[in-house]
Amino acid sequence: MKSLIIKDLHVSVENKEILQGVDLTVNENEVHALMGPNGNGKSTLLAAVMGNPKYKVTQGSITYDGRDLLKMPVNERSVAGLFLAMQYPQEIPGVTNSDFLRAAMNVRRENPVPLFTFIKAMEKTIHDLEMKEDLAHRFLNEGFSGGEKKRNEIVQMEMLKPSLAMMDEIDSGLDVDALKIVAEAINRIREENQMSLIVVSHYERFYELIKPTYTHVLINGKIVLSGDAELALKIDQEGYDWIYSDYNVAPAVEKEAKRPISSLGTCAVRVSAEAEEKAEKNS
Repeated sequence: MKSLIIKDLHVSVENKEILQGVDLTVNENEVHALMGPNGNGKSTLLAAVMGNPKYKVTQGSITYDGRDLLKMPVNERSVAGLFLAMQYPQEIPGVTNSDFLRAAMNVRRENPVPLFTFIKAMEKTIHDLEMKEDLAHRFLNEGFSGGEKKRNEIVQMEMLKPSLAMMDEIDSGLDVDALKIVAEAINRIREENQMSLIVVSHYERFYELIKPTYTHVLINGKIVLSGDAELALKIDQEGYDWIYSDYNVAPAVEKEAKRPISSLGTCAVRVSAEAEEKAEKNS
């Protein structure tokens, strides 16, 4: 059974420590929801697992199927079965979707995928995601809408058939219909390939379509609470304040006192604040 095992993971970005000791195990065919306020390390965790060189692992370990991922470059991690559906897919002019996907599939095989087999699989996948028929011949993500880029990530996932897929807010930018299409495709791929998932999303509606086996809350670079699918529902309804109080966790960024806002700029704000202070002294 293929398992992702993360132990005491510390990760820094530009000399700033973001992850401060993450422990997480994802077993085969499990769905792990990763939640938490913005800026607390969710995307950092996925990027570190995938091997983005911007994210420096300073302590801890990441293994997958018994192999040390930290000793493997990004391409080897991909061949090993990892896939990252990005929050902001990049445009690559001059490289068609079909060329990109066929090359990616071939590095996973001893013999190149036959052209006819590839074309049939590509056509089916485009139909499954209800994408435009000319997708195969378009440059990768160039001129795509935000929703098209997200669905194109799932096209890649369906073609590459990873054993562990990580999704960084893949649902953002999708309308209701597109969200259902994407969720149905993800669930189908999971059933066909026993694929594991780590899903980052702020919205319980996505977790209604893709039921988490476990839900984890990441705050200040640590997993402070874990539970089942009901935890995602509670966070959607109540936010994170109850976690701060019940588990003695401080928010990553303290809320600043609100100051008067004026279209006249900071000088007008200062004058307004001084007038309020003078009025209080005279009262």
